Amino acid sequence: MKILKHKAQKIKWFIMDVDGVLTDGKIIYDNMGNELKNFSVKDGLGIALLHRAGIKTAIITGRNSDIVIKRAKELKISEIAQNADNKLKIYKSLKDKYRFKDEEALYIGDDYNDLPVLRKVGFPATVPSAPDLVKKECIYITEKDGGDGAVRELAELILNFQGKLEKAIKDFLGDGSR
Repeated sequence: MKILKHKAQKIKWFIMDVDGVLTDGKIIYDNMGNELKNFSVKDGLGIALLHRAGIKTAIITGRNSDIVIKRAKELKISEIAQNADNKLKIYKSLKDKYRFKDEEALYIGDDYNDLPVLRKVGFPATVPSAPDLVKKECIYITEKDGGDGAVRELAELILNFQGKLEKAIKDFLGDGSR
């Protein structure tokens, strides 16, 4: 737990995959061919708390979806990279653009295409439904699964270890709401 706390205290960037992390990994198409995804409002609040604490957020996903752009804009996520067949390349360009170090980045992914980034960041995390090989590369496996509050759980863990959770919640609630 001591190592986890030490690594968490350095985090300035919280980077996420989408399918299987921010969603349950299921893709639903309606009769008109529209793609539907389930996002957890709990994760949305977790992202809002990260922002209140000054932690930047980004999405790197291998798929392309207008729904992801809409959700990311709602949540004020700093960077969105879709169609990322090389997630490590996107991660490195983010790192160059914003000048952060690997140990200042957290990445949560759930599948083999996330491994290159998980192996690079200071805080690699995944969800319980990830393959064993992915789990072996991570220092934290959430209790909640993707689309069911995994991002919120991880956000609160980071903020708690940084001593910023309580203030972020108070800031979120605004004046006098307790």
